[in-house]
Amino acid sequence: MGEEIHDIFVIGGGINGCGIARDAAGRGYSVALAEMDDFASGTSSGATKLIHGGLRYLEHYEFRLVRESLMERETLWAMAPHIIWPLRFVLPYHKGGIRPAWLIRLGLFLYDHLGGRKLLPPTAVLDMRTDPAGKPLKPLFTKAFEYSDGWVDDARMVVLNARDAADRGALILPRTRVVAARREGGLWMIETVGTSTGRAETYKARMLVNAAGPWVDQVIREALGNNDARHVRLVQGSHIVVKKKFEGSRAYFFQNRDNRIIFAIPYENDFTLIGTTDRDYSGNPKDVKISEEETTYLCNAASEYFRESVRPADIVWTYSAVRPLFDDGASKAQEATRDYVLKLDDTQGAPLLNVFGGKLTTYRRLSEHALEKIAEAIGAKGRPWTAKSHLPGGDFAAQGYEQEVAKLKARYPFLEERHARRLVRRYGTRAGMILDRAAKMEDLGHHFGGDLYEAEVKYLIDREWAMSAQDVLWRRTKDGLRLSETEKEYLEEYMAAVPAKMAG
Repeated sequence: MGEEIHDIFVIGGGINGCGIARDAAGRGYSVALAEMDDFASGTSSGATKLIHGGLRYLEHYEFRLVRESLMERETLWAMAPHIIWPLRFVLPYHKGGIRPAWLIRLGLFLYDHLGGRKLLPPTAVLDMRTDPAGKPLKPLFTKAFEYSDGWVDDARMVVLNARDAADRGALILPRTRVVAARREGGLWMIETVGTSTGRAETYKARMLVNAAGPWVDQVIREALGNNDARHVRLVQGSHIVVKKKFEGSRAYFFQNRDNRIIFAIPYENDFTLIGTTDRDYSGNPKDVKISEEETTYLCNAASEYFRESVRPADIVWTYSAVRPLFDDGASKAQEATRDYVLKLDDTQGAPLLNVFGGKLTTYRRLSEHALEKIAEAIGAKGRPWTAKSHLPGGDFAAQGYEQEVAKLKARYPFLEERHARRLVRRYGTRAGMILDRAAKMEDLGHHFGGDLYEAEVKYLIDREWAMSAQDVLWRRTKDGLRLSETEKEYLEEYMAAVPAKMAG
């Protein structure tokens, strides 16, 4: 692209790549980011969607990771209160269970006191014979512990980081595959191909950041030419979504006989999300999908707790992703570290930073640590700034969601309550950019189904790089759960007819 030289070129449009690009752009670095597919189309949209300290990581003595994660919960909540909100977790207990009560109490005591809890309520003990949380569970569970963590719309968190990076000057290149990168004259020469256009381009950068998630070793081997790359352990995690199994806003933390845990979480108002599994994976991360064995495992594990069994016939949607864990030699997939590792190679001229591992909750801190490595390699610019920032649409008080809904309803009285709530949950204060001057529902354009209208789809195309129905239905929104097959096909036809836009 001419003679422009970027300070940093980031490979990977998942949460870590977009987080690093945003932080760097906000400090004044010249940044470009290439993602071979859509944002969050890999690991970052396949999580259990939690902002959490990682209670189970305490068993593996990951105290640094747990402390950092606990401290990040309220920081991230304040950054993005539209897509992140507190969630209470109910951990049922019975005598003779997997873990003794004293161990659970100790873990929850550490969880309450290791770091940063100010707004989130502390741990409590529940009598499940009288508490509504006991109603959907088997009568065996007469006692439970309740604690706080958070929920996040993971794919939206990724695209909002990309949006903010672009707003701060970063060049964002979705559907752009890096096919080769070589050092030349103290710079990186990065060759790319548009995966939907076939167009080849070359970019120059002072530093390369490989944040390709499950493909990080593949980038090292194929684009960088190092055939010995064996840094990540790929672990498959799968989830099922079923029709709502219980009322109320609390989630459940279930301990399985095999020492693993699963969550059952209220999802999109009308559903329950159950997951995750942990199994080693050796195929192409793009091809990952839930197995019959995993489906059976999740149904059986949840049925151990719920009065009403979970059956495969109850499943309305499944999703799977591959977690790129740093290979620490752990014998079991669920024991492999969830911590991240940053490796800087500045011995051959233009520096390279490889990013291994990580999780949603720690992405902001990972980005800050990456910026420390970047400063070490090519010189510092700016200061850490993201801790007190807001993601686009999140510029309101952490506990101000209800007030934002009321404001939107007052400004657009024709909106149904449920529609207004969903718009604020997705777009926060930017919901008004979608509704604009609308005075009645008809002003929102074609109705695609559910409460998805043309005005919202146009916004996602213009401002959030959406190019396909898949982008809209499963990553920018979760309306795929509610639209019929005919409605989905019509949306696909509509998207195909709209000229592709690079969301500025």
